[in-house]
Order: sequence, then C-alpha cells, then structure tokens
Amino acid sequence: MMLTLSLEVNNLYSALEAPEETTKRLMEMLHSSGRFPISGGDLSIAFVSDEQIAQVHNDHIGNPTATDVITFPANNDMGSAGEIIVSVDRARSCAKKLKVPFTRELCLYLIHGWLHLASYDDKDEPSSVKMREAEQEALDMLEELDVPLEFTLSKI
Repeated sequence: MMLTLSLEVNNLYSALEAPEETTKRLMEMLHSSGRFPISGGDLSIAFVSDEQIAQVHNDHIGNPTATDVITFPANNDMGSAGEIIVSVDRARSCAKKLKVPFTRELCLYLIHGWLHLASYDDKDEPSSVKMREAEQEALDMLEELDVPLEFTLSKI
C-alpha cells in the first residue's frame, strides 16, 4: 500500500531559482518507485546556504561545520514523513570540484536525505557501502525513467 506524501519545499537560498517543481518530480519518482519506502505524511525540504546548515548542524548535532545534507526522521505522531535540509553551497562547490552537473549533485543530496528517511545509514563502513549502492540505484532509476530534472542558479 502506497502511503500519501505531502511535500513542502522551502527555498532559503536566493540564487536557486524555483526548485519546487524539480524537487516534486524527484520526490514523486522516489516515492512511486516503491524501492525506498518512507513513512507517509508531510515531507519538508529546505534549500539553504553553508552558513545556515552549519547552524542547524551545531544546534542539533553539536558540530558547527557545514555539511551537504541533514535529515530529521519521521514523527508519525505529528503526521511527518521527515525533513531534509540541503546545502546548495556544498552542491555548487562539489559539482565544480568533481566536474559533474550541479543538478546531479543536488539530486544526489536529496536522494541521500530520502534514503536516511528510508532507514539507510552511513555511520560505519558496511552501512556506507549500502547507502552508496542505494544512491547509485536511485540515480540509475532517474536516468532509466528519463525524468526531466533541472535545478538552476541565477547569474548573479
């Protein structure tokens, strides 16, 4: 049985242009595939800067450094499927460093957050390997389905 998922996208990164539709397509693809099930309910996604994600990282994990994605698990009592917070700054710099498209890197971070909600972990080597395999499976699925995804940055 497919659980209902309601998506809320918060774009707190001014240079990221209208990420709502692309995010929705990606999340719908992950959800409808049934390969990585998460709890139903409200799923909140926030696009933030390194500074903002470092603050969240410090407030909730006690580590003041920026990271690529932070995921807060579902709270079924509150009707929440969870929350994914993504650093657009990190996606920009890693995409450039790795010479991959920005959209691919940002999609990878969203997929990584989703997988945490689907009970994947990366706290030790064996679980990290499983996480990387699931990330690749999701990216391959995107390519197979030819889902049009494009995140755009303004030319400021």
